[in-house]
Amino acid sequence: MSTDRYSSPLSERYASKEMQYIFSQDMKFSTWRKLWIALAETEMELGLSENGKPVITQEQIDEMKEHVYDINYDVAKEREKLVRHDVMSHVYAFGQQCPKAAGIIHLGATSCYVGDNTDIIIMNEALKLVHKKLVNVIAELAKFADTYKNLPTLAFTHFQPAQPTTVGKRATLWTQEFLMDLEDLEYVMSTLKLLGSKGTTGTQASFLELFEGDQETIDKIDPMIAAKMGFKECYAVSGQTYSRKVDTRVANILAGIAASAHKMSNDIRLLQHLKEVEEPFEKNQIGSSAMAYKRNPMRSERIASLSRYVMIDALNPAITSATQWFERTLDDSANKRLSIPEGFLAIDGILDLCLNVVDGLVVYDKVITKHMMAELPFMATENIMMDAVKNGGNRQELHEKIRQLSMQAGKNVKEEGKDNNLLELIAADPEFNLTLEQLQATMEPSKYVGRAPVQVDAFLANVVNPVLEKNQDELGVKAEINV
Repeated sequence: MSTDRYSSPLSERYASKEMQYIFSQDMKFSTWRKLWIALAETEMELGLSENGKPVITQEQIDEMKEHVYDINYDVAKEREKLVRHDVMSHVYAFGQQCPKAAGIIHLGATSCYVGDNTDIIIMNEALKLVHKKLVNVIAELAKFADTYKNLPTLAFTHFQPAQPTTVGKRATLWTQEFLMDLEDLEYVMSTLKLLGSKGTTGTQASFLELFEGDQETIDKIDPMIAAKMGFKECYAVSGQTYSRKVDTRVANILAGIAASAHKMSNDIRLLQHLKEVEEPFEKNQIGSSAMAYKRNPMRSERIASLSRYVMIDALNPAITSATQWFERTLDDSANKRLSIPEGFLAIDGILDLCLNVVDGLVVYDKVITKHMMAELPFMATENIMMDAVKNGGNRQELHEKIRQLSMQAGKNVKEEGKDNNLLELIAADPEFNLTLEQLQATMEPSKYVGRAPVQVDAFLANVVNPVLEKNQDELGVKAEINV
């Protein structure tokens, strides 16, 4: 690794090798060569000829196929210094390796034929990897939800103690958001199309010339190229480029996943502050350079940090899409080279972190129960009031009494730092006609979680498991955490 120049943290610290390869030079330029082969094969198969003689031969195609991966970068780089054009530099370099085919490489195409089609192909491959990792995050969350579906815990509204839920039910809320992201991802993937080969302004004028105005033959070019590259079809119309709104749709998927991950990581950070749930902490991990006792939620913090980047990054394709002029301008290029790869590299790191965190979440059930019991008397007041009414009390009078006693108990907790003594106060009031033992018998947390355990079972059975069964072949991914 060179230490005298900037290197991206996305490749050095966060993204997996698999995602980095998808956006590598090798992937990009070998795909260019595959596209040139697909174009040449299509033109040959459609009978492109000059004075009755085939313009492209199988020998030329075979020669090109021999040099898909052994890219002569040095030649391309030297040529680009001279001509200042990346595509023509690689046409030249490919031609140097394929002297028989040199004259027909890129025939009838414009730069966006290889550039834009490759971008779509690469985004599609990257979305496949995101899909796989997202499915595995959902699977890990489902296991966690099932394991802790019956463990009562304080729920929070406004981060104030509210009616209890269960640890597993809370995890289903995180899971549901990731499932929404998965649905959106699958829809966008199902609608991705190639640009095809439409020429400098999208009119296919060059092919009208090559095939001497044969409209029926020209109509076959895009479908044949799409099939050779593993796609169902090409966009029906375009300028020189595919619509940059495609990039916007893809980036929005990544931003959606980032938002879900950020929300989950924030909840985990807050729970770790409460000492109820803790992200994995390795044996030799150092939490703080100054405070040796610290166990900071650094992975969850990293999820939040990278997620903010991805959410903001989605603005780049949106603004680029909005500011394109007519059939094309080039002010998209530099931005795309940064925003699309970096969005994917960052979301890849986020999903690996999510996998790592959820797989190793530590639940401190005794702390959870302690916090629950400190607040439960307040939440049980409705039940207590009903029991007192059954013993002959007046509901309206008891409501006012219990309100006053709740305020007194709250004052004891907040102003004097004492334990919650609401039950003792109620037992001492003869109007309730309830003993302390009777009151304490009602303090069973599981009585106050409503249908949470049943909801978890139904959610896993009816919503999550069908998704996991459908994607069974993608399960088993392990997180790749570099640092």
